[in-house]
Amino acid sequence: MTTGTAGVVFVSSLVVALVVAYRPVGDHLYRSVTGTRRSRLERGVFRLVGVNPAAEQSWGVYARSVLAFSAVSVLFLYALQRWQNHLWLSLGFDPVVPHGAWNTAVSFVTNTNWQWYAGESTMGHLVQMAGLAVQNFVSAAVGIAVAVALIRGFARSRTGEVGNFWVDLVRIVLRVLLPVAVLGALVLMLGGVVQNLSAGTDVTTLTGGGQSLPGGPVAGQEVIKELGTNGGGFYNANSAHPFENPTAWTNWVELFLILLIPFSLPRVLGRMVGQQRQGYAVVAVMAVLALGSVALTTGFELAGHGTVPQAVGAALEGKEVRFDVSDSATFGAVTTLTSTGAVNSFHDSYTALGGMMTLGNMMLGEVAPGGVGAGLYGLLVLAVITVFVAGLMVGRTPEYLGKKIGTREITFASLYFLVTPALVLIGTATAFATGNDATALNTGPHGLTEVLYAFTSASNNNGSAFAGITVNTAWWNTALGLCMLLGRFLPIIFVLALAGSLARQAPVPASEGTLPTHRPLFVGMVVGVTVILVALTYLPALALGPLAEGL
Repeated sequence: MTTGTAGVVFVSSLVVALVVAYRPVGDHLYRSVTGTRRSRLERGVFRLVGVNPAAEQSWGVYARSVLAFSAVSVLFLYALQRWQNHLWLSLGFDPVVPHGAWNTAVSFVTNTNWQWYAGESTMGHLVQMAGLAVQNFVSAAVGIAVAVALIRGFARSRTGEVGNFWVDLVRIVLRVLLPVAVLGALVLMLGGVVQNLSAGTDVTTLTGGGQSLPGGPVAGQEVIKELGTNGGGFYNANSAHPFENPTAWTNWVELFLILLIPFSLPRVLGRMVGQQRQGYAVVAVMAVLALGSVALTTGFELAGHGTVPQAVGAALEGKEVRFDVSDSATFGAVTTLTSTGAVNSFHDSYTALGGMMTLGNMMLGEVAPGGVGAGLYGLLVLAVITVFVAGLMVGRTPEYLGKKIGTREITFASLYFLVTPALVLIGTATAFATGNDATALNTGPHGLTEVLYAFTSASNNNGSAFAGITVNTAWWNTALGLCMLLGRFLPIIFVLALAGSLARQAPVPASEGTLPTHRPLFVGMVVGVTVILVALTYLPALALGPLAEGL
């Protein structure tokens, strides 16, 4: 079987598995966020934190709850790192430097999980487990909660309430993320992923040498990382490390976990608005963009543009032999299409156009299918922009899911879309203007790509690294931390404001002039608007970087 054929089989099996899981997982998500029954554990948590689970919140209160919870999380995680040398299971590691602790705290709370450090030699077990792994759960739950709040805005009418953040958070963690994480960890351990609490795992028998590598709760953290679509790994090599991702089939499992919840959430949309075909339309947009990206990324890597890749038949440098080129390229495409950031190959070693695809995936806004929750609410915002553009073309007031898209709604949607490009382009320009681009290992177009990738990854809360650039400086940790913070919470505020505006509206009955938003035409329109907006925004930067290098 050729590499290309093996890649097709790999991707096809993933598609089949996700199609099979779409309905049961989506229905479970729907029941988890809409059910009225509360378990004893949930009631105990609500009493402990002083929350009335029966009370609902306006979009403003919901947003303030998200911000308050996240602010406390940042402070706690920062303190945990700074005091790590005094804590149990510190492994003797020193406290994390202030600018590094700030960057990491913001990174994991914003569901970015960008890592400037080698995890196995910087963070003790307690920080990894009680700090980073916990944030992998709750930061992912925040994204799902915000997506559900936006769906409630479409589904409800004549009300200012969009749900209760604390109830959503607790239910999503306890009913969805924890159970699947436990099952996923067991599967990965069967595949050979390490799960222990030893201070040093002797790998002499494995390597034939005398090394002793730090062990840790890798299996649990790995599945939490993938399930929460986060990129933070226990080891610096991330999912290329054989302790985290030992075989081709664990590679498949990790990709399945990354895509499972984001691709199932449109089912929740369909059920909550009472039109399953709307959910199918949204997941179709995700699928078209995702499959197109995987095909292009894999094609560019197999084509192997460049003297050495052409001589050997593919771009093999920087990739693990056990995954080969096609599976590595698929992993790279999937983790940049989502807000995962996990890597099993060296993106800096991709061909110029293959590296451009990983950049472009993040620049799409990570909506195919995007991060857990974040991908869905990002795509719904793009759908709102699409119906607005269509309304302008035919001279009608645009409508989506029974709600009018007026000045207020399109303002929130436009601000949502503009935040991330502004952070990416301003950050990149500032790095060059201040001379901080000198930490890039390359000059010319490739050096520009390395800097651009860093700000794109941070601002989109992706967390993957193009590598080839040193970011462990006070300037880089501070700048990227600000991009992660603003890139996460400004869009969330605009999404919740949009949800509140929609929830106050009365439903608009469909008429002959209403644009059907469940048909292939609308799917194609959303795909087109997404690609065109991204091209108009980023093409000059891409032309100076990967396109110039590729041509």
